Amino acid sequence: MLDKKDSPYMEKLFLNTLLGKKSEQTPIWFMRQAGRYLPEYKQVRSTTKNFLEFCYSPQKAAEVTLQPIERFDFDAAIIFSDILVIPDALGMDVRFVQNEGPKLEALQGQACVDKLNYDQEFLSPVYEAIKLTRSDLCQSKALIGFAGAPWTLATYMIEGGGSKDYLKTKTLSYAQPALFAKLIDKLTDAVSKHLIAQVEAGVDALQIFDSWAGVLTQEQFSKWSIEPTRKIVENVRKVFPDIPIIGFPKGVGVFYKDYAEQTGVNAISFDQHMSASWIKDNIDITVQGNLDPVQLMTDTDGAVKYARQLIDLMQDKPFIFNLGHGILQHTPIENVEAVLAEVKKL
Repeated sequence: MLDKKDSPYMEKLFLNTLLGKKSEQTPIWFMRQAGRYLPEYKQVRSTTKNFLEFCYSPQKAAEVTLQPIERFDFDAAIIFSDILVIPDALGMDVRFVQNEGPKLEALQGQACVDKLNYDQEFLSPVYEAIKLTRSDLCQSKALIGFAGAPWTLATYMIEGGGSKDYLKTKTLSYAQPALFAKLIDKLTDAVSKHLIAQVEAGVDALQIFDSWAGVLTQEQFSKWSIEPTRKIVENVRKVFPDIPIIGFPKGVGVFYKDYAEQTGVNAISFDQHMSASWIKDNIDITVQGNLDPVQLMTDTDGAVKYARQLIDLMQDKPFIFNLGHGILQHTPIENVEAVLAEVKKL
């Protein structure tokens, strides 16, 4: 168990930064920081038959959530789970295949969409894991809950897994907009309820992952990403007006500005393909990001140098250091330690 008597300074630092307050110290955490690059994670993972069983094992999920805090002293933990627990709770057949990734029984037509029925109780193991984590996480650390955005969840549900072009999903959105809107509405409702339940269980902040938003046109991005996210933020804030929310519409380029201005999120997380100078000049809310996970994995000196440059560039903005996407499996632990040390020093 971590020391819960620690000073609350760092938790206030992370949350205050998220709420738009500038500090001399830069908070740091990494997306997918509880994962396969850690030997202690792999040891716990080996005790479960499949990935979803792992996600739905509260004691084990809490244990791996805490591992990167114990090892690296990050300023925030993110609950160990997956965005695809939502389709699972909607009654879809969701599996994770070794070396292939997620596989779902693809939605086909009106009847499949009509049959989707969100079961909040189905995700009670996630909320139990949050309670366990919060009880063992020292008060100096914030706990982040999360969910996938409706557009990204819809792509997995329609494609039956990952995709290179998301052709089935985009085709449905154009050819049958009313049916697609019904699916997005169901997902918006489910995601809202899931995020609210995570706050009730004890998380201090939320992040919404729209991982495949980058395949949308500007018009579609506004309709299928910005608008559903705005509704989710509005729904959550009706219950918890002060909960900080981070948005991550990965790969949307200059559309990040529209997202930041129209969704109501407190902070926006940037992928590694965005210019830090553009971010500084165009985004008025808290910024999170955006070290390239591949550079972290392969180029320690370059990663440390970029961290130094990024923090220097963002010194007049509320800024949270993170990656441009999740940490990669083969990232050496010493690389993480080197970047972390640089950020803490600065």
